[in-house]
Amino acid sequence: MAFAMPESGEFNAIGTGKRLALKEVVFLNGLNAHALDFDDGTNSGIIHLGSPIFSLLLPLAERYDLGIEDVLTAAVIGYEASYTMAVSIQPGHKAMGYHATGTCGVLGATIAASYMLGFTEEERFHAFAVACVSASGMLKVLDDESELKPYNVAKTALLALTSIQLAKSGFKGHHDPLGGRGFIKMMTGRDEVELKPVLLNGTYAIMKTYTKPYASCRYTHPSVEAAIHLRKQVRTEDVERIDIKTYSLAVAGHDHTDIPGSYSAKMSIPYATAVGLIYGKAGLQEFSETNIKDEKILDLTKKIYVKSDDELSGMFPGIQAAIVYVTKTDGSLLTERVDFPKGEPENPLDEEEFKDRYDALMTYAHQENGDEIYRLVYTANEKIRKVMEMIRGGIR
Repeated sequence: MAFAMPESGEFNAIGTGKRLALKEVVFLNGLNAHALDFDDGTNSGIIHLGSPIFSLLLPLAERYDLGIEDVLTAAVIGYEASYTMAVSIQPGHKAMGYHATGTCGVLGATIAASYMLGFTEEERFHAFAVACVSASGMLKVLDDESELKPYNVAKTALLALTSIQLAKSGFKGHHDPLGGRGFIKMMTGRDEVELKPVLLNGTYAIMKTYTKPYASCRYTHPSVEAAIHLRKQVRTEDVERIDIKTYSLAVAGHDHTDIPGSYSAKMSIPYATAVGLIYGKAGLQEFSETNIKDEKILDLTKKIYVKSDDELSGMFPGIQAAIVYVTKTDGSLLTERVDFPKGEPENPLDEEEFKDRYDALMTYAHQENGDEIYRLVYTANEKIRKVMEMIRGGIR
């Protein structure tokens, strides 16, 4: 239907090869940035930081002909704002059913954009106030066959755009958008929360993020990695059952063995562990619509049981652990434990692993200019407009 079609304009919509209106591009950037559930995040804040922030900053930087360093400086500030709030109200915030990528993400995206565009201190404050009263995001998007989790990122980026536009137009927010019956009360049910300090533990939030090597929910990664480590010791047909112990927050909503779609597979510890054991990897292809119908994978998925462990739960979020127990048909037992899955700050991807991940995504996106884009991003203060044109021109 015509009303559902995006409005044309002057901004590059990443991944489409089209030029669309600013609001359309910001929304689509957010939707696509989280569509694969392959974006960065932090376990302590239980939040994806980059997807809403960069979804807004890139088209704005393109519009005002800003450089990569301008974007990165603003992003560092935005990450700090989102993370500080998220880590202050988690895990109770998640337990109430809120998706911090939406609720706290809009705060960071708004602050990042208002800083990058040179807002006055007063304008930045009022933009933040608008963001506080707009913040939303439900974890109900994870249930059943819902495909709306990326929507939370898309509308978050769009709400941040609206927040800075209203503030720049002269709209004023409440002098205390966090207190009283404001953001804190709404998001925690409490009257007061002790906000964590910025630069928590002496490092920037952007340095606390993980980079995913596996194309699934981060809660699945310790189990996936353990399965990959065990792969050479067992044949799939020799598996009687697999038991997994992990921290409690990883279990709820992630222990299902019925896989109705690709997104459900990405959220399932049993499915992700099964592909790790069978293929020794868990990339984009392993969660494709074709693979989620593979009887070999589904049969193994049904043999996997996940439960929370008090000791591992007590260690989270400092340690994100899982213990995988593989019982073979001959009665023998294999065990593997992973505390820091690959991609955590304590166990980062090396340069080659990072580039391999990037190249795989460029292939998936049918992007011919991947190497040139990679070079431009590492060029001192290259203009974002040039990068965006390179992205648009490389779509096959």
